Amino acid sequence: MPVVRDLRVLLRLTNFRRLLTVRLLSQCADGVYQVALAAYVVFSPEKQTSPGAIASAMAVLLLPYSAVGPFAGVLLDRWQRRQVFLYGNLLRAVLACGTAVLILASVPDWLFYVSALSVTAVNRFVLSGLSAALPRVVDADRLVMANSLSPTAGTLAATAGGGLAFAVRLVASDSDAAVVLLGAALYLCAALSSLRMSRELLGPDPDQVQPRLGAALASTAQGLADGLRHLSERHAAAHALAAMTLMRFCYGALTVMVLMLVRYAWPDGPGGGEDEGLALLGIAVAVSAAGFFAAAVLTPWMVGRLGPYGWMVMCAGSAAVLEPALALPFEPVPMMIAAFVLGLTTQGAKITTDTVVQSSVDDAYRGRVFSIYDVLFNVAFVGAAATAALMLPADGRSATLVIAVALIYAAAAAAMLRWNRRGDTP
Repeated sequence: MPVVRDLRVLLRLTNFRRLLTVRLLSQCADGVYQVALAAYVVFSPEKQTSPGAIASAMAVLLLPYSAVGPFAGVLLDRWQRRQVFLYGNLLRAVLACGTAVLILASVPDWLFYVSALSVTAVNRFVLSGLSAALPRVVDADRLVMANSLSPTAGTLAATAGGGLAFAVRLVASDSDAAVVLLGAALYLCAALSSLRMSRELLGPDPDQVQPRLGAALASTAQGLADGLRHLSERHAAAHALAAMTLMRFCYGALTVMVLMLVRYAWPDGPGGGEDEGLALLGIAVAVSAAGFFAAAVLTPWMVGRLGPYGWMVMCAGSAAVLEPALALPFEPVPMMIAAFVLGLTTQGAKITTDTVVQSSVDDAYRGRVFSIYDVLFNVAFVGAAATAALMLPADGRSATLVIAVALIYAAAAAAMLRWNRRGDTP
């Protein structure tokens, strides 16, 4: 099979394997840390979680990225990306240890959120840097395949990290602090693994690196404006980002709905057990990850036959049709099937968007554009959570939300189809 052949070629590339190792360890740690946050914020028996509370938590943890993102992009286009992976993961290891201490001390929620925000804020630099560095370790002909394998493998690693977190909670008497410490250890491993690559390998080129932090921060506004201007001149990348942002909004709204269903509706009726709710959430995450894996296999083949926009049309269109059909019963089995479908379509569209942006945007601007990409992702997710909070009842069953999401998917598919027919393609 061509996919297997290309995959074997990619894995023979030493620097690609090393960059992939950093991603796998880093995102596995993210999965561990995120399960600890979910267990502490959503599933703690003493907390009466509501859609509004979930939306507030997402806003606290994600909206500040709108400020961090532009700085991340400008700095990523000046700092050596290998050093970002090294020091970023070391910093997250230290901060995660601080979060564990706060959990044990039973501090007020706002202080816990500040600590969690500090850990996840650094994630913007690491994930944006991984995407910006990928074209430095593979050739252009295999960039689609690399984008299929690398982010999807990272998502699977995050899922595996979530599984490890569940296991630690069982062994350590439901200790969220122990889970966070496991994440800290994995962040440390990710930092050390980055040392296997040379400082100059991942770019940017030496003549583009600004060694003085003050000068880099002072140029942030101009750098962001340049990145936006460059993106506006790359219509293919801008259109793909617009469609992906709409699909991210849909995914965020459905995430809040599933959280409420597994918390209150499915585990033995209203107020069901914490352990059963976490188990159902774990199944939903695993099934969605299986969809991500299917997307990694299918996307290079489908893009080769339909083109980038054509494949994104199919992804959004399929979600528009299947999401209401599977979600409206609000039952676990069809909802798990929906999780697979949406995992496949969302990841398929994301792989395609990453490739379009990487191939359409000049290397000197990739860090800034991917940071803009992250900002759009976070704002869309938080906006979706806020919208869901207004529409969802306590048990998470809302036909209105399901239908609204289907209409947004349909709008994204229609827009991409129009651009595809107009010939405004990568």
